[in-house]
Amino acid sequence: MATTEIDMDSLTGALRRETVKKNVAAIHISGKLSLLQRKLSNVLLLNAYDSLTSAQSHSIDARTLAMMVGYNSNDFDTLRGSLRALAETVAEWDMLDEDGKQEWGVSSLLSFAKLKNGVCEYAYSPALAQKLHDPKIYALINVHIQRNFSSGHGLALYENCYRFVRTGSTGWLSLDTFRKLMGVEGSSYYESFKHLNAKIIKPAVAEVNKSSDIEITPEFQKKGRAVTDIRFLIKENPQLAMFQIDDSDGTRNLPVYKALLAQGVSDRLARQWIAEHGPEYVSEKLSYMSGQDSVKSKIGYLTAAIRDDYRPTAEEPVAPVSDEARRLAEERARKKAAEEADVGARRAAKAERGRKFAIVADMVSSRNPTQRDADKRLFMASLPDDLAREEFRAHGWNSALNASAIFAFWEELVPGLFEMDA
Repeated sequence: MATTEIDMDSLTGALRRETVKKNVAAIHISGKLSLLQRKLSNVLLLNAYDSLTSAQSHSIDARTLAMMVGYNSNDFDTLRGSLRALAETVAEWDMLDEDGKQEWGVSSLLSFAKLKNGVCEYAYSPALAQKLHDPKIYALINVHIQRNFSSGHGLALYENCYRFVRTGSTGWLSLDTFRKLMGVEGSSYYESFKHLNAKIIKPAVAEVNKSSDIEITPEFQKKGRAVTDIRFLIKENPQLAMFQIDDSDGTRNLPVYKALLAQGVSDRLARQWIAEHGPEYVSEKLSYMSGQDSVKSKIGYLTAAIRDDYRPTAEEPVAPVSDEARRLAEERARKKAAEEADVGARRAAKAERGRKFAIVADMVSSRNPTQRDADKRLFMASLPDDLAREEFRAHGWNSALNASAIFAFWEELVPGLFEMDA
């Protein structure tokens, strides 16, 4: 891969979509995978999806893979063990082919996997690759949402329910089929519906409803007094937004963020201003605007104040003498008295941001092409919305909007990185 500027649109492929098309058959056979192995399987498939049927093998930076799955990037023993488990797990499908004829097949989940020079290379058997790539019957698995799950049973239930969100129900499943989907078939303990309900169904349903973008409700069908079948009613989670937007830096807890929303500023614009200019600067412009009683469009004026750095001048008219005006005048006076200190703090903050961006640039230049590609793909997959991703595509590692996320990403990748030159 050339060392020239990387075209994110052509390189990242399926990773940019944050979701992976996963064939129903593949979902059904993976019930016995642990939570870590299930997440690993999804990330590998996401990475390979665009070239699933055209390339004989696929590769991803091993550190990137470890971090996307959610464990220590240096823990290669765990990674090796999980890859081994995927290679030893048998995938079985039983479905109609293109001509409407029943097709049964079996394959290992991975035909091979190897770690060499910091890169994980792996492959699927041709038959399984076709099934995984089949666009007709699939579920969309969001790799951001899967990070919220703490149990394999919860994630397995989510995967098997999500594909039915448009129809509103999974349809009736025999308990034997359900046990297989959850990976507990053959267990005498879970032959008892009481145990199955208490240890598998109830906890998994609770986790799906708490940790994902859907809500599910189980219903049971009986024959006599014995439960024989189960289905899940499915609807979209009304709190969907909380899963689509990451707020790891706590922006929404800042007083200035809440003040911006009170003025009618949108969530996205408020976060963008705070990320680009810092909370102190934005708060200062909010205070300045509050003294402009004749302003008709507060958002328009505030936009100009932030963009052009509006500041109080000696020529500004004295506000009418009223309790509210007096309070605003006193507040402006306090702000003006602290202005020099604030300006110094802002300059220091900007200098610190510049220092960190320079360290990031040096770090990026020291990585080999495979690592640089993997770094960008991992970071893009972690961004919370289209605005952040477009900003990163336009400005790369110099993206001001994503500064906090960029610094956090590299600090996690190389702990202590920014203390080296401090």
